[in-house]
Amino acid sequence: MKYVKPHPEKCRFVQECMRACAQKTQKSDDISLSSILVTHADDGTVDINVCNQCGVCIDICPVTAISRTKAGTVVINKNLCVGCYACVEYCPTGSMRTHASRLAPFKCIACGACVEACPAGALELVDGEFELSYLEQNQAGETGDTFAKNYF
Repeated sequence: MKYVKPHPEKCRFVQECMRACAQKTQKSDDISLSSILVTHADDGTVDINVCNQCGVCIDICPVTAISRTKAGTVVINKNLCVGCYACVEYCPTGSMRTHASRLAPFKCIACGACVEACPAGALELVDGEFELSYLEQNQAGETGDTFAKNYF
């Protein structure tokens, strides 16, 4: 399966990845509609939050609006979604996004627009089994814990 692998140590925080994502997936120049989130951590380092396509959200959806494609990407069917946001709260990496202008949550679909837009090579489109995200590696907690979600 394809997923976007972040390399936050390379990031120069220009947020071109977020801009490209919002344009490609939401047809908007508003970076708050990006499925990838690049922020500064309290210690000054960069955090890149992007869905690793783990699929944990699939079973929590009460209307089966979330599924995995044949290629392995986890997708949300906006026509089936009722906007309960259970997936947003359940996502172990905080990679489900919401926005006041959208009923359905949205997430990375590994399209690669962010990878192409990043001038520093801080993102990589990988084909294979997902690895623990940057957040999971650096903020590991108890099984079932979720991580802080930084929304706009």
